[in-house]
Amino acid sequence: MNNMILNTDSYKTSHYLQYPQGAEYVSSYIESRGGDYAETLVFGLQAFIKEYLTRPISRADIDEAEAVLTAHGVPFNRAGWEYIVEQYDGFLPVEIQAVEEGTVLPVGNVMVQVQNTDPACAWLTSYLETALLRAIWYPTTVATVSKACKNIIADYLDKSADNRDGLAFKLHDFGARGASSEQSAALGGAAHLINFMGTDTVSALMAARRYYAAQMPAFSIPAAEHSTITSWGKDGETDAYANMLRQFGGDGQVVAVVSDSYDLWNAIDNLWGKTLKQQVETMGGTLVIRPDSGDPVAVVCEALQRLMRAFGYRTNSKGFRVLPDCVRLIQGDGISAATIDAILAALTALNISAENISFGMGGELLQKVNRDTQKFAMKASAICINGQWRDVYKDPLTDPGKRSKRGRLALIKDVAGYQTIRLEQLAGQQNLLQPVFRNGRLLRQQTFDQVRACAAGQSDIPVSDSAA
Repeated sequence: MNNMILNTDSYKTSHYLQYPQGAEYVSSYIESRGGDYAETLVFGLQAFIKEYLTRPISRADIDEAEAVLTAHGVPFNRAGWEYIVEQYDGFLPVEIQAVEEGTVLPVGNVMVQVQNTDPACAWLTSYLETALLRAIWYPTTVATVSKACKNIIADYLDKSADNRDGLAFKLHDFGARGASSEQSAALGGAAHLINFMGTDTVSALMAARRYYAAQMPAFSIPAAEHSTITSWGKDGETDAYANMLRQFGGDGQVVAVVSDSYDLWNAIDNLWGKTLKQQVETMGGTLVIRPDSGDPVAVVCEALQRLMRAFGYRTNSKGFRVLPDCVRLIQGDGISAATIDAILAALTALNISAENISFGMGGELLQKVNRDTQKFAMKASAICINGQWRDVYKDPLTDPGKRSKRGRLALIKDVAGYQTIRLEQLAGQQNLLQPVFRNGRLLRQQTFDQVRACAAGQSDIPVSDSAA
C-alpha cells in the first residue's frame, strides 16, 4: 500500500493525455469551501510528506503499477514515471506551499498550493490530488471539531467555574476502536491532541512522536470497563469497585470506574455514596464515575445531583455547585459537540459548575466526519502553456458554491484578517503560504509544540526551515 503511483483514483491515470499541447506547469490549491464550522484548524500535511513524499518511486513501483493499471483497463504513463526515476532519483518534482500547521483559518481561503517543478511533469500536480487532499481534509476536520468542543467547554467554564484549570483534560479521545483504520485513529487522534491532552488512542501518541517530534503529548489514567466489573458478578459489584480503589487509588491518583453495569443509581446512592464513601473520601485521589447508557443530558444531570447529595458540595465564587475534589464524573456515551453543549447548558440551569464533568468522545470525533463536513476540495487554478500562465477555474451554473479560485494564489493576513489573493497582487506583503516540500525534501518542519502554540495564537516558538 506504499506505492505512490497507485495512491490515486483510476481516472487520474489517463489525465496525462488530456492537457493542452505545450502544457508546462499546473498550479492547484486546497481549501475548505465552507461546512459546519466557519474556521478550520489546519493539520496533517507534515505527516503525509514524511510518510510518503520523502520516499522515492522505484522501478519496481513502476512495474507493479503498470501491471495493475493496464489490467484494470486504464492508460499508464510509464514514460513519465521512468523520467522521474531517471531525472530525480524517484523523488516527485513538485513544490508544496502551505500555511503553518495549527493555523486557525477561515473557510474559503487557500491552505495548500501545489505545482510541478519540471515542465515535463505538468500532469503530476493533479495526479496527487487523491492522496494529498485526503491527507489534509481528515486530520484538519478532526482538529476543527475538537477545537469547537474546546471552545464550548471553555465558554461554560468561564460562566460557571473560578478558572479554566483542567480544560486540557476535559475532552478525552475514546475513538480508536470506532475509527475506520489504525492510520485514521493515529492521524485523527493526533489532530485532537492539538487542543487537548487526554486520550486513550495510543496510535495518536505514536503519530505525534513520529511525525512531529512530540515527547509525550497526552496522558491517560487507569479505568475500568464493563468486563472487568461484571466479571465479579452482580453480587460482587461492591468488591469490584473496592478493588479499583485499592489497586489505583492514592494521593494525587485518578481512577475512572464505569458504574452502570447494573443500576447506576444504586451504584451512586448506595455503593459509592454509602458503602465505599469513606474509602473514596480518604484515598487522597479522585474517583471519576462513568455512566455509559441512557440519555446523556438526563443521566448526567441526575448523576451529578445524586453525587452531591451523597458527597456534598461547595459553592464557588460564581455561585455554582462543585463536588468535593475526591469525586468527579465523565460522560463518554453519546458525546458530540451538540451534546456537550446541551449537557453543559442543562447543568448551568441547575447551578452545577462545568468543572464537575469531563467528556469522552469516540465516533463523533474520529469517524463521523467526511470531506463535506468542511467542503474540502483541491482544484487546478492556473496552467502555464508555452511560457504563458493562464487562469483555470470552474464556475458551474447549477452550484455557485463550487466556483473555484483563479490564478496562482497567495495568503495574507491584514487588519481585515486572512485573505486569499492572486500571487501578482502580493506587492511586498508577507505570503503565509510558504514552501514546505520540493523535489523530495521537507523544507519546513514543525514540532507538535509548535503546532499547538500556533493553534493557541502564540508565535514565540520558531519553526525550523529544514528537516531535522
